[in-house]
Parts: sequence; structure tokens; C-alpha cells
Amino acid sequence: MTVKPRLVLLGKQGAGKGTQAKSLARHYDIAHLSTGDLFRAQAAAGTAFGLEAKRFMDDGELVPDAIVMGVVEECLAPGGPLADGFILDGFPRNKAQAVELERLLDGSPLHAIVHLDVPREVVVERLSERRVCVKNGAHIYSVVKPPAVLWICDECGGEVVQRDDDNPDSINKRLDTYERDTRPIREFYKASGHKVVTVDGVGENRVVFERLTSAIDAAVV
Repeated sequence: MTVKPRLVLLGKQGAGKGTQAKSLARHYDIAHLSTGDLFRAQAAAGTAFGLEAKRFMDDGELVPDAIVMGVVEECLAPGGPLADGFILDGFPRNKAQAVELERLLDGSPLHAIVHLDVPREVVVERLSERRVCVKNGAHIYSVVKPPAVLWICDECGGEVVQRDDDNPDSINKRLDTYERDTRPIREFYKASGHKVVTVDGVGENRVVFERLTSAIDAAVV
């Protein structure tokens, strides 16, 4: 593929978006843009929106749409990944953000919106088993695949624990919110004439990755 694709990856919490987005970014040699990483990077760079996002995150609050969009706009400024391809992971989270993203991408439209589909019962089980590093939440383990040394992060030495909200009741509430907010995103993109593809996200990572690349290659022509 000669085109550097601009992609949005959608999927429930626990669907494996982060793992697959990193693999896809390496495969297509494009930027992997997750909102959490963007917030941290822009805050470290001292940008106005990045620092505002950090303030909300430090207080344990959701980052408002206006600030989320400001961070994304800073990241997609000329000279960044806009021309070199990217995969957006965890964004947009609602229709309003999707509409604003279209405005930002004017002249450089998305090539495909990929929906990684995993049944609710599977992600509830995955998230219930999940364990995360307290020093870096991006370092994720599970009771099935724990760190090498008992509950000490392989990457940074932080303690690995279960998140307070990784219990079935909290997980199902988050999934209800996801379904409410994300279904309109897919409908918006379909109505706008974008290529929206759904890929089965159940199976070994390698198998799911092959399904994703096949779907993306077919969509980006």
C-alpha cells in the first residue's frame, strides 16, 4: 500500500483497540494517536489545551469536548501526522467530536472507520481479569498473562493492580455509555459517505490483526 491511511478505530472498552492500533501503526508506518497519550504528550510540551486536559485528568474528571478537540487540533497541525497517516484510537467518543474532526480534516479526509467488534460478555470477562500498572496505565496485564515478577510491572517496576471500576457492574455501565455514544458515530460516518468496516475482534491477536489489515487494505484503494 502506497497510501498512508488516515484511520479511526472504534470498539468497546476491552476490545483490544490499543494493542491492535499499535500493531497497525507499525504495519502501515503511521502515527498511533490515542487520546490519553495525546493529553500526556501535549501537557509535557506545555501546550495550553494539553495543560487543561491534564488538570481534568489529575482531578479524575472527564476531559470536556472542547479541550479534547483542542488537543487533537494541536496534534494534527500542519507538519504533523495529517499528511503522513495516523490511526485514532479512542477518539472520537461521540458524534459531536466526529463532526468537529471532519472540520479539522477538511481536505485530508479519513480513509476508513474501522469498528472492532467484540461481544459484551467477552469484554466484561477481559476487563474483569485486567490488571494495570499504577505508574503507567498504558502497561496492561491480566490474571491470565501476569507480569514476570508477581504483580510488578515488567516495563517500569510499578505495582500492578486491579482498577476499582473493573468489576462487572461498573464495566456494564461503561459499556452502556459506549453503546449510547458510539452508535451515532458509526451512523454519522455512514451517512457522510465514509467507508465503515466492521471486523470480528475475537481470537488471537495475530488472527485479529490479519482481519484488520485485510479490511483496511480493501477499503483504502
